[in-house]
Amino acid sequence: MFAAPSGAGKTTLVHAVVAKHQEDLRFSISYTTREPRINEANAVDYLFVDVAEFMRLRDAGEMLEYAQVFDNYYATSRSQVEKHLADGSSVVLEIDWQGAQQVRESMPECVTIFILPPSLEELERRLRDRRTDAPEVIERRLRDALSDMSHWNEFDHVIINDDLNQAISDLEDVLAGSGNASATSNMALRRAVERITN
Repeated sequence: MFAAPSGAGKTTLVHAVVAKHQEDLRFSISYTTREPRINEANAVDYLFVDVAEFMRLRDAGEMLEYAQVFDNYYATSRSQVEKHLADGSSVVLEIDWQGAQQVRESMPECVTIFILPPSLEELERRLRDRRTDAPEVIERRLRDALSDMSHWNEFDHVIINDDLNQAISDLEDVLAGSGNASATSNMALRRAVERITN
């Protein structure tokens, strides 16, 4: 299960790892009520639904977790996750820290990974380079990122996404069960994270 502040590179990392492990990893496609970005496709990047449909699915028990982020709703499909697990695959969830708390309650055996940018300055640069949000939206995303990043200690592992290839390698170590360098109990990692988040 992956979580990160907006702009940390979570989606890029998750897709890279899933592509390398197609035989045993399955990506859970989340529901969202937000509008698709220009490069996004329904049922590939997200399951795009309106608020009424989202609430109908929620009330029918179809959501493993859900949260409201930036005035939009996001959720994980319970039936999709259960199907992948029944097929013997490991399931990758790309969610926010609120959703991660909910999933941990119902699936305490899950492995949780928080993705961080190397600095707040780099996070701001990435958000601006996307050219998908108005300046006031970027400012709000940056404010919310600070709040999101305060939850890093709730996760099993933290990956600092400075160099993409190194971050992928760190994720591979976690998948192989040897991710001691990224474990939140690692004191060197904790010092590095505190330099970014404080």
